Amino acid sequence: MAAADGTIEGTAEPAEHAGLPQMNVGTFPSQIFWLAVTFGLLFLVLSRKTLPMIEGIIGQRRGRIEGDLGSAETFRKEAQGALAAYEAALAQARARAHQLADENKKITVAEIERLKAAADSEAQSAFGIAEKRIAAERSKALVGVRTAAAEAAAQIVERLIGVPVSAEDAAKAVPAVEAKGG
Repeated sequence: MAAADGTIEGTAEPAEHAGLPQMNVGTFPSQIFWLAVTFGLLFLVLSRKTLPMIEGIIGQRRGRIEGDLGSAETFRKEAQGALAAYEAALAQARARAHQLADENKKITVAEIERLKAAADSEAQSAFGIAEKRIAAERSKALVGVRTAAAEAAAQIVERLIGVPVSAEDAAKAVPAVEAKGG
Protein backbone atom coordinates (compact mmCIF):
# COMPACT_ATOMS: atom_id res chain seq x y z
CA MET A 1 0.00 0.00 0.00
CA ALA A 2 1.10 3.54 0.34
CA ALA A 3 4.04 4.37 2.53
CA ALA A 4 4.19 7.40 4.79
CA ASP A 5 6.50 9.30 2.41
CA GLY A 6 3.89 9.08 -0.44
CA THR A 7 5.52 6.27 -2.43
CA ILE A 8 4.26 2.82 -3.28
CA GLU A 9 5.84 0.14 -1.21
CA GLY A 10 8.86 -1.36 -2.90
CA THR A 11 9.04 1.38 -5.60
CA ALA A 12 10.41 4.85 -5.79
CA GLU A 13 7.42 6.17 -7.73
CA PRO A 14 5.01 8.53 -6.12
CA ALA A 15 1.61 7.07 -5.21
CA GLU A 16 -0.45 9.37 -7.48
CA HIS A 17 1.06 7.69 -10.54
CA ALA A 18 -0.21 4.28 -9.54
CA GLY A 19 -1.95 2.12 -12.27
CA LEU A 20 -0.93 0.57 -15.55
CA PRO A 21 2.24 2.16 -16.92
CA GLN A 22 1.15 1.72 -20.55
CA MET A 23 -1.86 3.91 -19.80
CA ASN A 24 0.27 6.68 -18.48
CA VAL A 25 -0.12 9.49 -21.03
CA GLY A 26 3.35 10.75 -20.28
CA THR A 27 4.95 7.60 -21.69
CA PHE A 28 2.84 7.46 -24.92
CA PRO A 29 5.50 8.95 -27.23
CA SER A 30 8.13 6.41 -26.15
CA GLN A 31 5.57 3.61 -26.36
CA ILE A 32 4.59 4.64 -29.90
CA PHE A 33 8.29 4.84 -30.84
CA TRP A 34 9.03 1.34 -29.53
CA LEU A 35 5.84 0.04 -31.11
CA ALA A 36 6.97 1.40 -34.51
CA VAL A 37 10.48 0.00 -34.02
CA THR A 38 9.13 -3.42 -32.98
CA PHE A 39 6.66 -3.62 -35.88
CA GLY A 40 9.32 -2.35 -38.28
CA LEU A 41 11.76 -5.06 -37.15
CA LEU A 42 8.98 -7.65 -37.26
CA PHE A 43 8.08 -6.49 -40.78
CA LEU A 44 11.74 -6.69 -41.87
CA VAL A 45 12.16 -10.18 -40.40
CA LEU A 46 8.89 -11.37 -41.93
CA SER A 47 9.52 -9.77 -45.33
CA ARG A 48 13.19 -10.89 -45.57
CA LYS A 49 13.06 -14.34 -43.98
CA THR A 50 9.61 -15.75 -43.30
CA LEU A 51 7.64 -14.61 -46.36
CA PRO A 52 10.26 -15.85 -48.88
CA MET A 53 10.36 -19.16 -47.02
CA ILE A 54 6.54 -19.41 -47.11
CA GLU A 55 6.53 -18.43 -50.80
CA GLY A 56 9.15 -21.09 -51.46
CA ILE A 57 7.11 -23.72 -49.68
CA ILE A 58 3.95 -22.66 -51.54
CA GLY A 59 5.89 -22.73 -54.82
CA GLN A 60 7.22 -26.21 -54.02
CA ARG A 61 3.74 -27.43 -53.20
CA ARG A 62 2.33 -25.83 -56.35
CA GLY A 63 5.12 -27.45 -58.38
CA ARG A 64 4.52 -30.82 -56.72
CA ILE A 65 0.76 -30.52 -57.32
CA GLU A 66 1.30 -29.55 -60.97
CA GLY A 67 3.80 -32.39 -61.34
CA ASP A 68 1.33 -34.80 -59.76
CA LEU A 69 -1.44 -33.54 -62.04
CA GLY A 70 0.87 -33.97 -65.04
CA SER A 71 1.76 -37.48 -63.90
CA ALA A 72 -1.92 -38.24 -63.33
CA GLU A 73 -2.74 -37.01 -66.84
CA THR A 74 0.08 -39.13 -68.27
CA PHE A 75 -1.13 -42.17 -66.35
CA ARG A 76 -4.70 -41.48 -67.49
CA LYS A 77 -3.57 -41.37 -71.12
CA GLU A 78 -1.54 -44.56 -70.62
CA ALA A 79 -4.58 -46.20 -69.02
CA GLN A 80 -6.76 -45.12 -71.94
CA GLY A 81 -4.15 -46.50 -74.34
CA ALA A 82 -3.99 -49.74 -72.37
CA LEU A 83 -7.80 -49.93 -72.37
CA ALA A 84 -7.90 -49.36 -76.12
CA ALA A 85 -5.21 -52.01 -76.62
CA TYR A 86 -7.12 -54.40 -74.35
CA GLU A 87 -10.37 -53.80 -76.23
CA ALA A 88 -8.59 -54.28 -79.57
CA ALA A 89 -6.99 -57.50 -78.31
CA LEU A 90 -10.34 -58.66 -76.97
CA ALA A 91 -12.05 -57.91 -80.28
CA GLN A 92 -9.26 -59.71 -82.13
CA ALA A 93 -9.56 -62.69 -79.77
CA ARG A 94 -13.32 -62.78 -80.30
CA ALA A 95 -12.87 -62.63 -84.06
CA ARG A 96 -10.30 -65.43 -83.86
CA ALA A 97 -12.64 -67.48 -81.65
CA HIS A 98 -15.49 -66.99 -84.14
CA GLN A 99 -13.16 -67.93 -86.97
CA LEU A 100 -12.04 -71.08 -85.14
CA ALA A 101 -15.65 -71.92 -84.31
CA ASP A 102 -16.62 -71.52 -87.96
CA GLU A 103 -13.67 -73.64 -89.07
CA ASN A 104 -14.55 -76.33 -86.51
CA LYS A 105 -18.18 -76.17 -87.63
CA LYS A 106 -17.13 -76.61 -91.27
CA ILE A 107 -14.84 -79.51 -90.33
CA THR A 108 -17.59 -81.10 -88.27
CA VAL A 109 -20.18 -80.64 -91.02
CA ALA A 110 -17.75 -82.06 -93.59
CA GLU A 111 -17.05 -85.05 -91.32
CA ILE A 112 -20.78 -85.58 -90.79
CA GLU A 113 -21.38 -85.35 -94.54
CA ARG A 114 -18.54 -87.81 -95.16
CA LEU A 115 -19.92 -90.23 -92.57
CA LYS A 116 -23.42 -89.76 -93.95
CA ALA A 117 -22.19 -90.45 -97.48
CA ALA A 118 -20.34 -93.54 -96.25
CA ALA A 119 -23.45 -94.71 -94.41
CA ASP A 120 -25.58 -94.03 -97.51
CA SER A 121 -23.09 -95.95 -99.62
CA GLU A 122 -23.13 -98.85 -97.18
CA ALA A 123 -26.93 -98.74 -97.08
CA GLN A 124 -27.11 -98.68 -100.90
CA SER A 125 -24.68 -101.59 -101.06
CA ALA A 126 -26.65 -103.53 -98.45
CA PHE A 127 -29.86 -102.62 -100.27
CA GLY A 128 -28.40 -103.88 -103.55
CA ILE A 129 -27.27 -107.11 -101.92
CA ALA A 130 -30.68 -107.52 -100.30
CA GLU A 131 -32.44 -106.89 -103.64
CA LYS A 132 -30.24 -109.54 -105.29
CA ARG A 133 -30.99 -111.97 -102.50
CA ILE A 134 -34.69 -111.17 -102.73
CA ALA A 135 -34.58 -111.65 -106.52
CA ALA A 136 -32.76 -114.95 -106.07
CA GLU A 137 -35.27 -116.06 -103.43
CA ARG A 138 -38.11 -114.89 -105.68
CA SER A 139 -36.66 -116.92 -108.56
CA LYS A 140 -36.36 -119.95 -106.31
CA ALA A 141 -39.86 -119.40 -105.03
CA LEU A 142 -41.14 -118.92 -108.57
CA VAL A 143 -39.50 -122.16 -109.64
CA GLY A 144 -40.96 -123.83 -106.56
CA VAL A 145 -44.37 -122.29 -107.28
CA ARG A 146 -44.19 -123.37 -110.93
CA THR A 147 -43.24 -126.87 -109.89
CA ALA A 148 -45.99 -126.92 -107.27
CA ALA A 149 -48.44 -125.44 -109.80
CA ALA A 150 -47.50 -128.07 -112.37
CA GLU A 151 -47.95 -130.86 -109.80
CA ALA A 152 -51.24 -129.34 -108.59
CA ALA A 153 -52.47 -128.94 -112.17
CA ALA A 154 -51.58 -132.56 -112.94
CA GLN A 155 -53.44 -133.75 -109.85
CA ILE A 156 -56.47 -131.48 -110.56
CA VAL A 157 -56.73 -132.70 -114.19
CA GLU A 158 -56.41 -136.29 -113.06
CA ARG A 159 -59.20 -135.88 -110.48
CA LEU A 160 -61.46 -133.88 -112.77
CA ILE A 161 -61.21 -135.89 -115.92
CA GLY A 162 -59.53 -139.02 -114.65
CA VAL A 163 -56.71 -138.85 -117.20
CA PRO A 164 -53.20 -138.95 -115.81
CA VAL A 165 -50.99 -136.02 -117.01
CA SER A 166 -47.22 -136.32 -117.02
CA ALA A 167 -45.13 -133.85 -114.93
CA GLU A 168 -43.41 -132.58 -118.11
CA ASP A 169 -46.71 -131.81 -119.86
CA ALA A 170 -47.99 -130.02 -116.75
CA ALA A 171 -44.72 -128.01 -116.48
CA LYS A 172 -45.09 -126.94 -120.14
CA ALA A 173 -48.67 -125.79 -119.56
CA VAL A 174 -47.82 -123.52 -116.57
CA PRO A 175 -45.82 -120.88 -118.60
CA ALA A 176 -48.60 -120.73 -121.17
CA VAL A 177 -51.13 -119.99 -118.44
CA GLU A 178 -48.77 -117.36 -116.87
CA ALA A 179 -48.44 -115.62 -120.25
CA LYS A 180 -52.20 -115.28 -120.54
CA GLY A 181 -52.20 -113.51 -117.13
CA GLY A 182 -54.00 -115.76 -115.05
